[in-house]
Amino acid sequence: MIQIFGKLPTGEILSRVKQTANYRDNSFENLSYTPMMAEGTSFSKMMRDFINKPKSAVPSYVLPSVTTNLNNLPDASPAIVWFGHSSYLIKMNNQHILVDPVFSGNASPLSFMIPAFKGTNAYGVNEMPAIDILVITHDHYDHLDYKTIKQLQSKVKLVVCSLGVAAHLKYWGYDEKIITELYWGESAIMGEGLKFTAASARHFSGRGLVRNRSLWSSFIVQSATHQIYIGGDSGYDTHFKAIGEWFGEFDLAILECGQYNTAWKYIHMMPEETVQASIDLNAKLLLPVHWGKFSLSLHPWNESVMRAHAHATQLNVNITSPKIGEVLLLGETPPTEKWW
Repeated sequence: MIQIFGKLPTGEILSRVKQTANYRDNSFENLSYTPMMAEGTSFSKMMRDFINKPKSAVPSYVLPSVTTNLNNLPDASPAIVWFGHSSYLIKMNNQHILVDPVFSGNASPLSFMIPAFKGTNAYGVNEMPAIDILVITHDHYDHLDYKTIKQLQSKVKLVVCSLGVAAHLKYWGYDEKIITELYWGESAIMGEGLKFTAASARHFSGRGLVRNRSLWSSFIVQSATHQIYIGGDSGYDTHFKAIGEWFGEFDLAILECGQYNTAWKYIHMMPEETVQASIDLNAKLLLPVHWGKFSLSLHPWNESVMRAHAHATQLNVNITSPKIGEVLLLGETPPTEKWW
């Protein structure tokens, strides 16, 4: 059980962490002032609300999915397949990139807490192809899943992650030689001609009582012809505009949209902010994630995607929300069915 919690950075990793610009007093800080709880928030009220969570936070029916052979995704254009919440596969430059996989059936260190919605476990480790590059944006349980990471180990060729996250992976048996840790603004060429750059996000980290010893990041992945924004988790802030100005136009922005609450508005976006963030990033297409598999907040399970689509329509933003397993091909007409 204790292995699930992972390890804090030590040794050379910790030395590198301490040299970064936003690591102070033994923890990473956001670029902007970012309290965990919004002003005027009552922790006791929030706990009462969670104990009495509305039934609408979980779907009353089995969610649909599409069966796709992930070993046979098209080569010509980047292909994206979403597995619910923030787990998805990108095929780009004929390489498989797997982001924040959580296939154990829950998003918690305790197996009976935060179970996956019915129908959302259609894909697991056995369905994954060989993984050329595994991406871990930060170390929260709904993004870094011990059981999944262990089961994937024999399939993973390379890992790119936020600075400090490698401590968990090494503790769980991954060879440090295949892991590349990036600090905000750092880049690395991974696999065959893919450039990964870590960029800022507005969030936090931690798997126990100690927070912010490892970094949380967004990632930009670039080939010779395309660039995709991998958002991770983030509250809304000016960094989206800065990244958009830095990189120019994105073919796709994959942004969190769900598990929000006004009580923690600084560390998670409201759906309308997700749409605005895609505008700030100069994205041709928005793919909202961080919804559709786990109930981590109080809102109805499909409220986030409905609000995002409504706001995107108002602002003339291209948005798509495929079913779990449905293939999204960049450059072709994206899925438009409002299946939720």
